Amino acid sequence: MLGRAYWPIGCLVVGGNRYDRSELAGAFGDLGTLIPFVVGYVTINRLNPQAVLLGFGLVALATGLYFRTPMPVQPMKAIATVAVTQAAIVTPAMIWASGLVTGVFWLAMALTGAVSWVAALTSRPVVRGLVLGLGLSFILEGVNLMQRGPALAIAGAVLTFLLLSQSRLPAMLVLLVYGALAALITDRNLMSDLNALSPAFRLPSIGLPSLGLRDVVQGTLVLALPQAALTLGNAIIATKEENNALFPDHPVSVRLLAADHGVMNLLGAVLGGVPMCRGAGGMAGHIRFGARTGGALVILGALLLIVALFLSDSADTLFRLFPMPVLGVILFFGGIELAASANGDGASRPDRIVMVVTAGVALWNMGAGYGAGLLLHHAAKRGIVRL
Repeated sequence: MLGRAYWPIGCLVVGGNRYDRSELAGAFGDLGTLIPFVVGYVTINRLNPQAVLLGFGLVALATGLYFRTPMPVQPMKAIATVAVTQAAIVTPAMIWASGLVTGVFWLAMALTGAVSWVAALTSRPVVRGLVLGLGLSFILEGVNLMQRGPALAIAGAVLTFLLLSQSRLPAMLVLLVYGALAALITDRNLMSDLNALSPAFRLPSIGLPSLGLRDVVQGTLVLALPQAALTLGNAIIATKEENNALFPDHPVSVRLLAADHGVMNLLGAVLGGVPMCRGAGGMAGHIRFGARTGGALVILGALLLIVALFLSDSADTLFRLFPMPVLGVILFFGGIELAASANGDGASRPDRIVMVVTAGVALWNMGAGYGAGLLLHHAAKRGIVRL
């Protein structure tokens, strides 16, 4: 089991977390989700890069130290997608308001125990369907990014396949070096821009941005509400199932994850950052590339904090070292890891149908997939439909 303690010779172990080449490689296993949305928030929505990176860095660091498993930190995808694609109507104040509302909502769901009641209604076939649908969606998103540079992506994918079984040479580290070299070759200005970097410590400004009633209402209706079902299905229920199956020595509950979402989003909003969540796909990505403890998140958090405090004005230059086709390869392999974990063997025919229907609808919308699977399962259980 992944959750069993196994410490290779030469690795550093502190507080139950491992720090070695595998954890370093696994730290980058969710970049395919993190970087595109962060770049969108900074370049399109004009958010403060230091505030955005500081939020992710602090939460990632705290995550690794507290959970001690590869529990991911991701942008809330529904909110980020709407914010980036509809920047003409979505203001920074609306994004901050959505984070506040989201934080208060999930904290209330945890404190009242309502999230446990909702999770109890969710059958295992629905959860497996969510995991399968999410894995397939990651594969599709990865392929879409890979199409921006097919030759670069195919060579990166082949390289990754060949190295995945080589523990001495982590595939992710080789893939990152490969991507950086490709970026330096294809982007003629990148080397001069990197040489021009001048790290300088900049103290962050802490404080809640000014918000009006209109910002709160629009942030709730346009951003926070569409995200709620996705957070419940993927970031809370599916993440809890995956974590507890892979790391039985470090179990989590849906109530803990709901409270966790409340705290991290209230913190992010105060910092002027963006709404954040967990995710079964992110955990699969970290694990696929070598992470086995929270050490990967501690490493990731430390790196993000360094960039936030010393290089935040140059973050866009650093992100150019990660070509989109290479990020697509990372997403692709994370999706394979997640989809393969949705094991339906031994399940009855009705359960397999519920799983497949949930996965199919989830490819369109995760919240709708959760609702469709839930309705179909309970309808079949009560004899309303025959599967």
